[in-house]
Parts: sequence; structure tokens; C-alpha cells
Amino acid sequence: MPSESPTGATPPPRVRRALALGLIGAVVAGMALALLVIFWGPRRPSPEDLAREARIQVLALCDAVQSYRDEHGDYVPIAPFPVPVPKGRESVPFPHDHEDFHRIGFEPGPAVHFQYEVAVQESPVGEPEVSCLARVDADGDGLNAVYRIRLDANGMTSAVEAEHEGE
Repeated sequence: MPSESPTGATPPPRVRRALALGLIGAVVAGMALALLVIFWGPRRPSPEDLAREARIQVLALCDAVQSYRDEHGDYVPIAPFPVPVPKGRESVPFPHDHEDFHRIGFEPGPAVHFQYEVAVQESPVGEPEVSCLARVDADGDGLNAVYRIRLDANGMTSAVEAEHEGE
């Protein structure tokens, strides 16, 4: 004899079968969604991806610095931002309206993996020495990888210099 529900009525077999199939379908859909997130969800960039991104972004920064100088006649030093240096290959927010970077036309995106800086110094002969820098602590050990491009007085860029790449 089938057990009765507290109200005294048992659901018909079609309803029980539909409930069981619905429950099985929900479990299968949940497992499929979990697998999608695991295999194709948000990923942290590899060290090679970070190095490639650093080289592209530091070159874009130097291009923006040189374009600003061509238009306005001087170089703009920009303090390191964001502070602190991003760690562990995680991206951090970068405000689209950061005054100094916005002024020179450098917009790296809403989230960044690097700290950016424009250092302007005077050479012994009175010429400006400009370094565009991108820093990251990819493995979170406190040692930063530094990517640098130098601009000479004529606006020519050096090759990208990488110190502690992969750190």
C-alpha cells in the first residue's frame, strides 16, 4: 500500500515521475554549469601572457607620453599607479578618469595587471630622460618584474627592457 502524504492524498505517478526527471535535470544542468566555469571561466593570465601585455602597454604608455610632448612641448612625470603594485596575476581596477594618465591619453582599460609610471629626469647635459615603466609582482613574492622603455631627446624609443621577468 503506498504511503500517503500528510494531507491524505498521494501524487499521481505522472507527477512523481515529472518531479524526479526535473530534479535529475537540475542536477545535470548544475554539474554542466560547474564544469563550464572550471574549464572556461575567468582565468588568471600566464607569465607569458603578462609579459606580452606588459610590453604592449608600456609601449602604448610611451606613445602617449611622446604624443603629449609633441602637442604640448613638455613631458609629464606621473607617479606610480595603482598603489600598491598588483600581485599574484590578479587585475585591479584602474579608473578611466585618472587625471594624469587621462591627460596624456593613456587608457589601459578598466582593470590592469600592472602599476604604471612615467619618470622624467634631467640628463647631465640638460636633456630630459624619460622612462615609461610597468611593474607587476606576478608570483606574489614581493619581487617586481619591471618593464621599461626609455625615450631620448628626439622622441625615439628604446627596446623594452625587462628586469626580473616572470617575478
